[in-house]
Amino acid sequence: MAECITCGEYTKFNGGLCFTCYKKDGKSKDVPVAEKETEKTIVKKSESKSKENPWISGVIKGRIAETIVEELFRSLGFQVFSYGMENSIPGIKDLLKGVRGDVSKNIRQMPDFVVFKDNQAHFIEVKYRASGELSLKDIAKYGDYPFENALFVLVTKKHIKCISYNELSEGKEITSSSRNYLGNRKEFDTDKDLIIEYCEYAVKFFENV
Repeated sequence: MAECITCGEYTKFNGGLCFTCYKKDGKSKDVPVAEKETEKTIVKKSESKSKENPWISGVIKGRIAETIVEELFRSLGFQVFSYGMENSIPGIKDLLKGVRGDVSKNIRQMPDFVVFKDNQAHFIEVKYRASGELSLKDIAKYGDYPFENALFVLVTKKHIKCISYNELSEGKEITSSSRNYLGNRKEFDTDKDLIIEYCEYAVKFFENV
């Protein structure tokens, strides 16, 4: 390995100086410029990161979670119908800006999907939580939830869990260590191996976010 003739550190060429000694020796006028450019680059990257819009980031994560759950139910043999506000009433989102009242609130709270199989239909609301936690306060922050028979499917970085609104109302909740797995729901004749496969998709998409 080539060594610096001054300090013995690594250098590219035999009989030459390492970067630090070369700089101290004053033989490079480009070094300060290079350093300044590096500092500017770091600042720009830092500013870019700080300007990341958390709302947009949350929307993207939510959409990915919805897609994973939608395809999972289709794979389990369910018919899946998009039901949320944007799908049922196109364009209503912009009209509801600044509008208050029970009707507008109920529209905003419409579940994401209706799934249908074996003459049984279910409202499905999809949530993504990096924390792996979901409780009634997360739902009730917008007021009383009107779809009392809805099921909440929680996508996390490791699992896909499920809890009903009635269970949330009783004080039950999903935690990072709880065993509210989707495959354990009596409402669904589910394939646990297939659910595990989709959990792996979730891990793949969310492991770095």
